[in-house]
Amino acid sequence: MNRIERINDFVIRFANVNGSGSASANNLFAKAIFRLGVPVSPKNIFPSNIQGLPTWYEVRVNEQGYLGRRAGIDIMVAVNGQTLVKDYNDVQSGGYFFYDATRRLPDECNREDITVFGVPLTELCNSAFENPKLRQLLKNIIYVGSLSYLLDIEFKVLTESITRQFKKKPKLAEPNIKALEIGFEYAKTHFEDQCGLSIQRRDLLGDAILTDGNSAAALGAVYGGVTVAGWYPITPSTSVIEAFERYTNIYRQEDGLKKVAIIQAEDELAALGIVIGASWNGARSFTATSGPGVSLMSEFLGLAYFAEVPVVLIDVQRTGPSTGMPTRTQQSDIFAAAYASHGDTKNLLLFPCDPRECFELTAEALDLAERLQTPVIIMSDLDLGMNDHVSPPFSWDDSRTYDRGKVLNASQLDDLQEKWGRYLDVDGDGICYRTLPGTHPTKGGYFTRGSSHNEYAAYTEDNAAYKRNMERLLTKWETAKTMVPGPHIKIRGAQSGIGALFFGTTTHAAYEAIERLEKQGTTVNTMRIRSFPFTTEVLDFIEQHETIFIIEQNRDAQLRTLLLAEHRIAQKKLVSVLCFDGLPITADFITEELQAHLNGQQETTGGSK
Repeated sequence: MNRIERINDFVIRFANVNGSGSASANNLFAKAIFRLGVPVSPKNIFPSNIQGLPTWYEVRVNEQGYLGRRAGIDIMVAVNGQTLVKDYNDVQSGGYFFYDATRRLPDECNREDITVFGVPLTELCNSAFENPKLRQLLKNIIYVGSLSYLLDIEFKVLTESITRQFKKKPKLAEPNIKALEIGFEYAKTHFEDQCGLSIQRRDLLGDAILTDGNSAAALGAVYGGVTVAGWYPITPSTSVIEAFERYTNIYRQEDGLKKVAIIQAEDELAALGIVIGASWNGARSFTATSGPGVSLMSEFLGLAYFAEVPVVLIDVQRTGPSTGMPTRTQQSDIFAAAYASHGDTKNLLLFPCDPRECFELTAEALDLAERLQTPVIIMSDLDLGMNDHVSPPFSWDDSRTYDRGKVLNASQLDDLQEKWGRYLDVDGDGICYRTLPGTHPTKGGYFTRGSSHNEYAAYTEDNAAYKRNMERLLTKWETAKTMVPGPHIKIRGAQSGIGALFFGTTTHAAYEAIERLEKQGTTVNTMRIRSFPFTTEVLDFIEQHETIFIIEQNRDAQLRTLLLAEHRIAQKKLVSVLCFDGLPITADFITEELQAHLNGQQETTGGSK
């Protein structure tokens, strides 16, 4: 049998039971590798119930720095009897299967092309620990100890991690370290040969951090100046607000008082209403939700667009439609967010690809929302939001000031020579001047409404006034194109007629796939979209290539359709590569899809000649 043998390059999957406390052990494993200086990418694949159903935790280790999900399982850690046979069969030929040998394997688990490691986890745990509540938790730690031996992971890194984790509760560290030692010693005693996969210390990460996108976005909101958060809990966005609360306990305390309002509303619509009210009053505010919440918020998003009230919304996308699969990932809210509300509405979208961009773009969204007086929606997703990612460290310029946009103060109102109108386009850029309540005792007041209004905020159903207002909003949309973040473009071959366009978490797998193709002799230039409306660089890139692959994680090619809806582009030029099974897209999938199309294209061209 040919065993898989690699250093710092494999995929390991943990098959657990949801609610069994396995998350702490699996995180311990992933973070230990990170602390050894090796790039690591963990993915938590969990059900939407509280406990009892199967859950998987997949970790990709790759010292080349590829952080997208990779197809194929090199080593399986199976501690869930419900899925044991399937987990056994999912291991790649030459791979490794680790299981709880307290019970023997089923007869159908008789492959000769994989190596099996059986450790009686339950038996060892029951013998060593009397507390029944701790046994299940520590059983998970035992398998981490065994993996430490089998994968040659520095044991000290694990014990130091546990000591750090239980710094405030040192009595809990002792049984956890003991469980690690039990697992390590059993594997060392019973397995003469270690696994062909191993971890060796490297210095490949520099000052990188390991964090999740939801926490990063929450911190971006704090640094961006948010003082009001309206919210309603929904997976997978709830942890954005939970993290925001944690950070405000540190950064929004002054003289023993907390300088922030976090309000849980009765539903998503009310949550956005809180944000609109706070923003209208001059407070920086935001909310977070997922696809179903965007649907419920659409009427208020239309109000904010038409009344021109700044709004920041973080959409952590999940699989739909309807309830869908709440704990699976997709990029499928593009339509819903871009054109939220009835009537002619266009909302700014920002597309982060890693935690640092979640931090930066959340802070930037707050500036854009006030500068343009409009909703800005940050398009994250479950994979980015809830999973840990290796990320460059965050940075903040302490001299940075918040861009409040065109807000008139009392002295500016006094200096006006002409009558002020809330919806007058004085500068010709579509952006009007606004005031905040209480700015002036007699000037600058107006009635904000979502119904039709003229340039002076007065109610009207005059057709010409409505048309002027809607055309001005289009002018503002054109202005927005000069303010939103531009794309990241990589020209790998100046003469290449092939381009690939992608956004968000698709980025990591896409870059890996493109580099694979390049090694095979096919050069593909790349562009990562970071915003909607699309900037001129996006259109220029498309114009300069004969074929553009648009890689996205949804069924209906939503970004491609958005491009075609907004701009005159030849449809045949834009080729969709779509993944929508609820799991993060892989480089393997992208490579195969591009190869299949390019091969077919070449055959057609050859035939025509």
